[in-house]
Amino acid sequence: MTNSIAEVLKSDVIFVTGSNTTTGHPVIGARIRQAKNKGARIIVAEPREIDLCDNADVFLQIKPGTNVALYNGMMNVIIAEGLQNSESIAERTEQYEDLVAAVASMTPEKAAEICGVSADDIREAARLYAKAAKAAIFYSMGVTQFTTGVDGVMSLSNLALLCGNIGIEAGGINPLRGQNNVQGACDMGGLPGDMTGYQKVANPDALAKFEKAWGVKLSDKPGLTLTEIVHKAGHGDIKFLYIMGENPMVSDPDLSHVEEALKNTEFLVVQDIFLTETAALADVVLPAASFAEKDGTFSNTERRVQRVRKALEPVGNSKADWVILMDILNRLGVEKKYNHPSEIMEEISALTPSYGGITYARLEELGSLQWPCPTVDHPGTVYLHKAAVARGKGLFKAIEFKPSNELPDGDYPYILTTGRVLYHYHTRTMTGKVAGLNALSPASFIEINPITAKTLGIEDGSKVRVSSRRGETMTVAKVTRKIKEGVLFMPFHFAEGAANMLTNPALDPVSKIPEYKVCAVNLEPFDRVSDYA
Repeated sequence: MTNSIAEVLKSDVIFVTGSNTTTGHPVIGARIRQAKNKGARIIVAEPREIDLCDNADVFLQIKPGTNVALYNGMMNVIIAEGLQNSESIAERTEQYEDLVAAVASMTPEKAAEICGVSADDIREAARLYAKAAKAAIFYSMGVTQFTTGVDGVMSLSNLALLCGNIGIEAGGINPLRGQNNVQGACDMGGLPGDMTGYQKVANPDALAKFEKAWGVKLSDKPGLTLTEIVHKAGHGDIKFLYIMGENPMVSDPDLSHVEEALKNTEFLVVQDIFLTETAALADVVLPAASFAEKDGTFSNTERRVQRVRKALEPVGNSKADWVILMDILNRLGVEKKYNHPSEIMEEISALTPSYGGITYARLEELGSLQWPCPTVDHPGTVYLHKAAVARGKGLFKAIEFKPSNELPDGDYPYILTTGRVLYHYHTRTMTGKVAGLNALSPASFIEINPITAKTLGIEDGSKVRVSSRRGETMTVAKVTRKIKEGVLFMPFHFAEGAANMLTNPALDPVSKIPEYKVCAVNLEPFDRVSDYA
């Protein structure tokens, strides 16, 4: 997030797009509702009528995969009506003319036709956002999980820059991380082309710094993403795979291919706190300790680094992740010993400019710190880009709308999109073991509009078969007006009735993220499916 969670209460307008915030990020969802009570105006752009729509001043129920058309349509209105922040554009941005040219043809009428919403609603949303003194954008994987995910993020950046909402309190662009330490994992180099603090492996100066500190020779070639790794494993190009705290046998697209790839891997190691569906396929399982059994830090969605303190000793033969990794490192011949995670934090601080001033002593004293925090006397950074954006000037990108990789046709006439429910966390590795949560959300389901359901002869609560070009799954129908005719929704949490048996592994060419949010499917009642009769 460019800004902080507490700033939500000071925003004049909040634009939520591609995020079912009260379900996926309930604490921030509650803050948005509190902001509404304090007078904030809310815009929601989502394929489903989510709970936050009850608080929205404008709800744009767009077709899945049409985000860029909507954002360009809003910017077309803002520029046509002279609502852009010309002073901020002149002083803090460049290549504005490219943006003007890119959105010129995306009139609200054209955007409305693509998105399946009202042109007047697009105008109202554009005016609300542009006229606000402090407007914040909140988005999640409903923007990124497309073959045009990077385009969607860049378009939101264009919108914020156009209206001067970067580098101000209670504004900004705020991606909501899907899990508690996703931000921390990325900060620590959990990306194919990065060392800690987003220092690129292709940067010879950065690489030389880490080689000197670690006393090893490092590759300057970016690695592969998880989806690319699974693909190459399936073709025999990867012989050894080490999976930590991830369950691709439920969370990855095209699960039949994932299973085939993992079984094809010569040596598979899984390190986790429970025997997941992925761990069940492993040659070796390394039992890890849970958060409550280890010391360390988490870095959350607002860049806030917080201490985690061990409450009990690891159960059985399990060990903290850092201990397991250190033991393997030593067995591989790298003689590096740590006695406590605080020593690892010292190394992080020494090698990572944005974490330079973060130490366990300061975290004990202050409770938490937000990066960038370059020195030990720095208070941390509440919001980014106050003086200027990181590259000097904000860069407008000319982004044109492109449709999703896979669209409905005669064989697969419906659009399926996927997401979360409030009561479960990712692949249910933990929440699936809680009786109370399972009582609230026991099994997979698919949301269907009443008109679609009536056309197909499907009743609420009945069994259905959903199929795509990659596979099929059985689940239960949930008939609801919260989703449009011709669009279907499934949560991805469940191994039985798995949504990711169906999803499309096509990747964004830049981020390499799969297109989880749009695929073409067919839907049939259970009693018409001969294979299951």
